[in-house]
Amino acid sequence: MKSFFMVAAGAALWGCWSLFLRPAGLSGPQSALLSMLFMALPAPFVLRREAFRDRRATIALAVLAVCDAANAALFFAAIQRGPVAVAVLTHYLAPLFIALAAPVLIGERRSARALMGAPLTLAGLALLLGVHQGGFASPQTALLGGGSALFFMANVLAIKEAGRAFSPLAISALHAPLSAVALMLVFGQDALPPALDSRVLWVGGGALLCGLVGNSVFTVGLRRVPAASASALTYLEPLTAAVLGWIAFGERLGVAGLLGGAIVLAAGVWVASESRAPQGPPPLAVERG
Repeated sequence: MKSFFMVAAGAALWGCWSLFLRPAGLSGPQSALLSMLFMALPAPFVLRREAFRDRRATIALAVLAVCDAANAALFFAAIQRGPVAVAVLTHYLAPLFIALAAPVLIGERRSARALMGAPLTLAGLALLLGVHQGGFASPQTALLGGGSALFFMANVLAIKEAGRAFSPLAISALHAPLSAVALMLVFGQDALPPALDSRVLWVGGGALLCGLVGNSVFTVGLRRVPAASASALTYLEPLTAAVLGWIAFGERLGVAGLLGGAIVLAAGVWVASESRAPQGPPPLAVERG
C-alpha cells in the first residue's frame, strides 16, 4: 500500500505545477529553461562514463533532450494561458497517443482499449472545450496542451531506450542541460527571464518539488506497483490540476466541462489499466519536468 501511495503522491505533485508557474508569470520558454536548469543540479553526482558507452541509450538521451524542451515549452505556455484543466487534460492525450503509436513505432502489442478510447477522449475534449456551444473555449490552450502531448509521447519512447544504461534520476538530470541548450537555440533571448528575481525562485521551487521530488517519489513507488496500475494512478495529475485551478484560480468549467473532463479521465484510466502480456522489460517511469 505504501508503494501505491508513493506513485499517487508523485502524480499529484506533477499536478501542482500551476501553483508555481502562475505566480511566476513567465512565458512558456522562460519557465521551461529555468526548470531545466534546476533539474540539472544533480547532474555532476549521477554522471557515469560507462553509461555513455551504450550508443543507443546515448542517442535516446539526446532525442529526449530535444523533445522534452518542446514538451516543456508548450505545456508551461498552456498552463500559463489557462484554464489549467484544459491545459493538463489536453496534455494527457499523450497516453492515448502512446497506446496508438507504440505498435507501429516500437512493435508493442496493439491495445484494443486504446482504439476504442480515442473517440471517447475526443468526445470528452469536445465537451471540455465548448464545442456543444458552437465554438471552442480556450483553443490556443488546447493546441498548446495537445502539442505538448505529441512531444511527451516521443519522450516516453526515448526514455525507454535511455533506460538501457541510465538510471531514472540520471535521465532527468543529464538530459536537462541539453534541453536548456535546445531552448536557447530555438527561442534565443526570449527564453531568458527578464530579471533574476522572485519569479526565478517560483519556477525553481516547481522544478525541485514537482520535477525532481515528484519523479523520485513516483519512481521509488513504481518498483513494487504493476505498470498498469501505475499508469492509471498517473491520472491523478490532471485531476489535481483541475481541482487546483478551481480552488486557487477560480476556474469553473461548468456542468458540460466537468462531464467532458470526467470522460477524458475515465477513458484514460480504462486504457491504462488494460492487462497486457509483457513482451520485454517493463516500461520505465516517465520523467516530468
